[in-house]
Amino acid sequence: MYRRFLLLIAAALPMAVAADVHIVEEIAAKVNGDIITRGELEQQRKELEQQLRAEGMTGTKLSDGVRDAAANALRDQIDQLLLVQRAKDLSISVDGDVTREIADMQVRTKISDPDKFHQLIQEQYGMTFEDFRDRMKRQYLAQRVIGQEVGSRVNIPEADLHKYYDEHKSDFVRKEQVFLSQILISTEGKSAEQAAAAEKKAKDIVTRARKGDKFSDLVRDNSDDAETAKNGGSLPPMQPDQLQPQISEIVFKQPKGYVTDPIKVPAGFVILRIDERYEAGQATFEEVKNDIQDKLARPMMEPKIREYLTRLRMQAFLEIKEGYLDSGAAPGKDTRWLDVAQLKPQTTTKEEVASRGGRHKRLFVIPVPFTATKVPVPATSPDVPEAPAPPSDKPDAAVPVKQ
Repeated sequence: MYRRFLLLIAAALPMAVAADVHIVEEIAAKVNGDIITRGELEQQRKELEQQLRAEGMTGTKLSDGVRDAAANALRDQIDQLLLVQRAKDLSISVDGDVTREIADMQVRTKISDPDKFHQLIQEQYGMTFEDFRDRMKRQYLAQRVIGQEVGSRVNIPEADLHKYYDEHKSDFVRKEQVFLSQILISTEGKSAEQAAAAEKKAKDIVTRARKGDKFSDLVRDNSDDAETAKNGGSLPPMQPDQLQPQISEIVFKQPKGYVTDPIKVPAGFVILRIDERYEAGQATFEEVKNDIQDKLARPMMEPKIREYLTRLRMQAFLEIKEGYLDSGAAPGKDTRWLDVAQLKPQTTTKEEVASRGGRHKRLFVIPVPFTATKVPVPATSPDVPEAPAPPSDKPDAAVPVKQ
């Protein structure tokens, strides 16, 4: 998130000074400690128009779709900020989810070089990798809050879940895949003696893991892959043809919970634990029960989500500039824009009291934190799909994939 400052000039500022002031960006609304700018709303409109065009929409349908989106643009931006702020209050972290999703994207694109992958993101999404990651993080945070605060209160009877599964079994046929966690002990740039020490360290870690030491703790304390170490070493789901044969032959034959011997890879030695493994074919009801629950709960949740967002609005500090409309406004909530220059001071000093009747000094320039983002807002639905520090130059997953 980039930080800038906008200078707000009080009414008493001499005209000669005010004439030199240029507005960098117009603020449309304030949401607690964050702001929404006119530029962000315009960017959101452009992105939606591009999406509709890509879907083949043209003419009147296109213009109507863009107009409807523009009417709700500020509402959607406020919704997202409120959900992201609420996630902070609830101490929700989604860094692991974001890392896994990006690693999965990297596997699907078969681009192991981080710089080339970042370039692909820039070309396909028109934004830097850091902005793309920030957008994804916000989406995950919003989704997590809605699931925790709204979705957890919506339950579907077990009989209805079974009925849906029986009627849609073909939707739950999947390919063989494995879920892995890894520890990487690097040998890059090390001497032969240091490499031998690294191999011994890897073997000792395997022994500890097989004796019962918590694998995520071993990852945290020992793994040299910073990206996957953040989330306990978790990797995205892999299919047999996505892994090197020497690794695939091991992880697709062993049971859940198995910890491999150290495997030599170009970056060093990797230790893998099998977190879950699915055979190709029909998924069982228990394996997809949560997915069915989410799907059936979605229509029921939509009105509840809007009720929840209205409550967040009632509790929030909101100011909306004249000319902008929040189509999700809470009834009775005063969101009128208050000009800082027109606010009357609430306290006075002894000196000010003593000098009443004389000339009063005013603070003419007030720095206000300005946040500019390009993040689109998640829809107010349960599938509302996140900024952390810039990603490491190392690949997200050390397990080599087949090129």
